[in-house]
Amino acid sequence: MTAAQRRLVSRARRARVRSFAPFSKFRVGAAVETPRGRIYTGANIESATYGLTLCAERVAIFKAVSEGERAFKRVAVVADTRPLTPPCGACRQILWEFCGDVEIVLANPRGRAAVYRLSELLPHPFDASLL
Repeated sequence: MTAAQRRLVSRARRARVRSFAPFSKFRVGAAVETPRGRIYTGANIESATYGLTLCAERVAIFKAVSEGERAFKRVAVVADTRPLTPPCGACRQILWEFCGDVEIVLANPRGRAAVYRLSELLPHPFDASLL
C-alpha cells in the first residue's frame, strides 16, 4: 500500500471504533478522500429494524456530500473479518453514483489489505447515463 492508502485505512480504522452495532456486533469504518486530500469518515450505525441501518461507506459519502464535496479519489473500508469485506450492494451503488470508478482499499485490523477499482466490484453499474 502507498502512504496515502495507509493514511486512509488508518482513518477508517479509527472511525470503526465509533460504530454503533449493538445487534450484529459487526463494526465497520470507512474513509473517503477528495482530490484535495480532505478525508471524511463514517461508521456503520444500526437500527433494531436493520432496514434503517446505515453502512459506514454511505455515512462517509453522505457526510462529504453534505459538506459540499463532489469528487473523490479513493475509499477505504475496514472490518474485523479474516476475508476482506467489500461494500454491500447498496454501498457499491452509492459509491458509483458519487465517486465513479474510484480506488477501493479493503483492510482489516490485523494488517491485511487489498486495492481494487470499483468497476471490479461492480462490473455493470446502473447510473444516470441509463435514464
